[in-house]
Amino acid sequence: MTLPRPEYPRPQFVRREWLNLNGEWRFAFDDANVGLREGWEQTDGSQFARRIIVPFAFQTKLSGIHETDFHDVVWYQRHVDVPAAWAGRRILLHFGAVDYRAQVWLNGRFVCEHEGGHTPFSADITGYLRTDGAQSLIVRVEDTSLDLSQPRGKQYWKLESDSIFYTRTTGIWQTVWMEPVAEVSLERLKITPDPDHRQVTIEYFVAGDASSVELETEIRFGDQVIAQRQHGAGEQRFVFDADELHVWSPETPHLYDLTVRIVSGGHEIDRVESYFGMRWISVEGGRVMLNGAPYFMRMVLDQGYHPDGLLTFPSDEALRLDVELTKAMGFNGARKHQKVEDPRYLYWADRLGLLVWGEMANSYLSPGSLCVS
Repeated sequence: MTLPRPEYPRPQFVRREWLNLNGEWRFAFDDANVGLREGWEQTDGSQFARRIIVPFAFQTKLSGIHETDFHDVVWYQRHVDVPAAWAGRRILLHFGAVDYRAQVWLNGRFVCEHEGGHTPFSADITGYLRTDGAQSLIVRVEDTSLDLSQPRGKQYWKLESDSIFYTRTTGIWQTVWMEPVAEVSLERLKITPDPDHRQVTIEYFVAGDASSVELETEIRFGDQVIAQRQHGAGEQRFVFDADELHVWSPETPHLYDLTVRIVSGGHEIDRVESYFGMRWISVEGGRVMLNGAPYFMRMVLDQGYHPDGLLTFPSDEALRLDVELTKAMGFNGARKHQKVEDPRYLYWADRLGLLVWGEMANSYLSPGSLCVS
């Protein structure tokens, strides 16, 4: 079987070593919601009779199930082999998005839970791993179909799609993966371009005791290295002044590439690749301005649905094609309606030159309103 969605899923924070956990998982509907009471999280998943292709929701063709009836509670299980080369490092487990409430167990031990169908979450699973053999990963997901206060976007609470509402997405719908990191590693970067002052500020967030390590930062434009800096990890901010400014726009989607390394005793212990663009948007005199000049936005209202994968596109190529076709039709931007878009879509919008107006999926009723049938 070809691994679905094999590309690294987080384009603005890329590590070289990682393990993609997409593909076939064991799967079960839990319509009576008895799984927790019966201890399904303590099993090896062998009682889960179905198979599903992650990261596609069971409602989709690409999942291999393609059932659009209501199933508010579902379970996943698969075995994971941690590469021997990762020994001695911390292991992070990542979920791109799970709709809507997720609980995670590893080898029968509860790891974490997360609420929010469009946002990523991660957990350090180092202490939950067995010393040998395959690891059993189990995920329980609850997606209440009739709670209209739950942020759902365009997902319909009735069986058949109608008007402006579409088929639901329940469960894992973005890539699941693992990666190893050192005891001292980068948690995230905050990159703040300031084209008006020809500057970019990079803020570093480091996990672990960083007192004896150094950070090395390199900024490139095309093949040219335009900035390099070494400093202690305690110095958490780097302000770079650009001699020559290459601004981003849909017509000229210039991007700067960024590499940040953590070095200890002369050895690299962590490395992250990223990128950024120099662009600013403002409103002056009732007009939208891009990089200080009036800009007419020709934007398509884009629901972000695919006929075979619903919220999940079947491939990275399909996401790129979506951006290319939007531009070919004469649009310079897309309003992604009621969906937090796949990071790979945003990557191609950045690379190919497409403005994106992003929205969070909203709820149909305000919190506290009654559920309906």
